[in-house]
Amino acid sequence: MTLYEYPFNESIRTMLRLEHLFDRLGQLMPREAAVDHHYALATMFEIMDVASRADLKSDLLKELERQKAQLNAFRGNPSISERVLDEVIARIDHAFQGLNELPGKAGQSLTTNEWLMSIRSRISIPGGTCEFDLPAYYAWQQLPAARRQADLAQWIATLTPLAEALKVLLGLLRDSGTPHKVVAPHGQYQQSLPAGRTFQLLRVRIDPALGVIPEISGHRLMVSIRMMRQEPDGRLRPAGDEDVSFELTLC
Repeated sequence: MTLYEYPFNESIRTMLRLEHLFDRLGQLMPREAAVDHHYALATMFEIMDVASRADLKSDLLKELERQKAQLNAFRGNPSISERVLDEVIARIDHAFQGLNELPGKAGQSLTTNEWLMSIRSRISIPGGTCEFDLPAYYAWQQLPAARRQADLAQWIATLTPLAEALKVLLGLLRDSGTPHKVVAPHGQYQQSLPAGRTFQLLRVRIDPALGVIPEISGHRLMVSIRMMRQEPDGRLRPAGDEDVSFELTLC
C-alpha cells in the first residue's frame, strides 16, 4: 500500500517537511561515496533552512507539553496500561529536555563554522562546489569514508534533538487516527468533518496496483480527494470511469 499524507495546517506541513529531510539524511549517512556525503551536507543545510523559523522550537515544546498533559489525564483509567503510558510520557520528557537544552535554533551552532558556511553559500549554485571554487571541500571529499562519516555525525548531532521531537510528536499524531475503508465513486470522494473536532493530518493508503494518484485538498470543514491517472507524458487525468477503494485516516 502506498501512503499519502496531507497536512491541515502550516505547523504540520513544516514538521512533515523536516521529517522527509531527516529520513533522506538517514539514508545518505551510512553510504560511503563522496557524492552521497555531498548530498547529505546539502540535506543538512535544507534542514537548517526549514528549522530557521523563529517560533518552530517554542511551538514544538508547547505541543510536547500539551501531549503530556493529555496523556496524564488518562492515569487511573482501567482500560489504559500504566506501563505503556509511562513509556510514552518518558519519551515525551526525553524529547522535551533535549530540545529545550538546544541553544537557539536547530543547527545554529553550525553557523559559526566558516568552512561549512562557505559550502552552504555555494551549494545552491549549479556547479558551485567544483574543486576550483572550494578546494578545501574537494580535499575533504577525498578523505576516507569513515572520516567523512565521523564529521557528518558530529555536525548532525546538533540537529538530533529536533529529529527526536518530530518523531515523538508525529508518532503520537498518527496513532490518534483510526483507519477506515472508503470508496471514491467515479474517482471522487468528499467528506464533511465533524464540528467541534480539529484534525491536523489526513492519511490515505492506496493499492499501487490500482495505478491511481490522489489529489487531496481540505480544510477544517471538508476533505476532497480526486483520483488521477498519469499519462505517458506525465500529465494527470481524472480516473472518473471507475470506483476506487482506499483507506482513509483522520488524525
